Amino acid sequence: MRKNLITVILVFVCSFSLIFIAGCAKEQAVKSDVELTQAQPTTEEAAALKEQALKEKALKEKILAEAAAFQNIHFDFDNYDLKPESRELLEKLADWLLEHGDFEATIEGHCDNRGTAVYNLALGERRAEAAKAYLINLGVAGTRITTISYGEELPADSRNCEAAWAKNRRDHFIVFPKKQ
Repeated sequence: MRKNLITVILVFVCSFSLIFIAGCAKEQAVKSDVELTQAQPTTEEAAALKEQALKEKALKEKILAEAAAFQNIHFDFDNYDLKPESRELLEKLADWLLEHGDFEATIEGHCDNRGTAVYNLALGERRAEAAKAYLINLGVAGTRITTISYGEELPADSRNCEAAWAKNRRDHFIVFPKKQ
């Protein structure tokens, strides 16, 4: 009698488990099939979407290539005043940013390796902020411009001579699409 009871319980548990597993699998498979059917575009729609995506990608690449052409501006030793040639470059950048309202810019301030690390970080920040202020005065929204100082940490030229130091005293510009 005890064997019969154990057998009945075992059969019941196995049957219940089999029904449970089979029922869950069917429900998931049906749901996935419905989702897949709804998400499939027609062949014409897929071709149009692909063509539109390629056009948008080509346009963004062209715009980013234009933006990458912006040159660094340079500063005199221990100074963050904008030179006349720097103002001309910033005016070109401002015109471009005003024409392309869906882009933002980051200005990276850099220094040569003379001075303390703390001093150079502060000077790099003042250089980046001077360029930002000039762009804002030209009509670019301040919310579209961020600044960062790298001080002496990312030199353009690692040599220790005046020619290298002059290259390192700079603001570098990175232009990128706004985050949606």
